[in-house]
Amino acid sequence: MSRVCDLTGKRYMSGNNVSHANNRTRRKFNVNLRSVVLESESLKEKFRLKIAASTMRTISKNGGFDKFIIKSSDAKLSETGLKIKRKIKKVLSPIK
Repeated sequence: MSRVCDLTGKRYMSGNNVSHANNRTRRKFNVNLRSVVLESESLKEKFRLKIAASTMRTISKNGGFDKFIIKSSDAKLSETGLKIKRKIKKVLSPIK
C-alpha cells in the first residue's frame, strides 16, 4: 500500500542525507499518515481515510470536513477527495 494522503494526494519528498564529511546519499521523507474516520454532516456518512497530519490540521482550521472539501480546489484534491466532493455538492445544491 502506497503512502499517499487520500484527500490531498500528498506523497513523499526526496532529499539527501548529509554526513559530517558532507557525503550525500539519497533518502525519502515520508508523509505523516494517520488512519481516521471523518463524518460528513451533510451526507450523514462516515469515511475511513488515511490522511496526512497536516491535512487533519487544515480540516479543523476550516471548520469541519464538509467545509474543507467544499473550499479546496479540485486541483489540490485526489481522486477520492473529488468523489466525496461531488457527493457533498449534489446534496447541498438546491433541487430545481
